[in-house]
Amino acid sequence: MTKSELITTLAKSEGIPIRMAELVVNTVFDTLEEALIKGDRIEIRGFGSFKVKSYNGYKGRNPRTGELIEVEPKRLPFFKVGKDLHRLVNADNQDVKVK
Repeated sequence: MTKSELITTLAKSEGIPIRMAELVVNTVFDTLEEALIKGDRIEIRGFGSFKVKSYNGYKGRNPRTGELIEVEPKRLPFFKVGKDLHRLVNADNQDVKVK
């Protein structure tokens, strides 16, 4: 699903204009982005949680040339799926067990 499909689905399901649905979706995404940039953790019960993980710099190799390179420290967003969403996604697969 793309962002525009999400906006259209929201507009249809709630009977609101596309512009209003777009405003809502953009506000939610902007708020999530701002929280992650600040380093805050976001938890949406039943869906999952977002946090930023920090990684130290290290020495690596360029796979094409084999040249030794210095990889800078970085921060990356990380998503951990919630138990309810995990169960829903795997509902058709009876062999999968959720702790």
